[in-house]
Amino acid sequence: MNKTRCISLAMLALSGMAFNAQAAEEEFYGVIESRPQTDVGTWVVSGRQLNVTKDTELEQKHGPLVVGACVEVEIEDGLVEEIETKKKEKCAK
Repeated sequence: MNKTRCISLAMLALSGMAFNAQAAEEEFYGVIESRPQTDVGTWVVSGRQLNVTKDTELEQKHGPLVVGACVEVEIEDGLVEEIETKKKEKCAK
């Protein structure tokens, strides 16, 4: 295999890794539709089911985490890292 082809294949592999790293992180705004009585369990935010664990950071900067609250959800590697209340305007359509 020639040197140019090896470099091209290496760059292609690295660009794929960068794409996968970006895809592994996600943030979105939504409204809490349901949640368990405790913090841990299945939450539904704007139609998406989220598995919240004891390791999920819950922030109540703009009010309590209750049904109807606007929140920002951060997901990393498929795990819900953080749910934080936001001003209602962030969830307005």
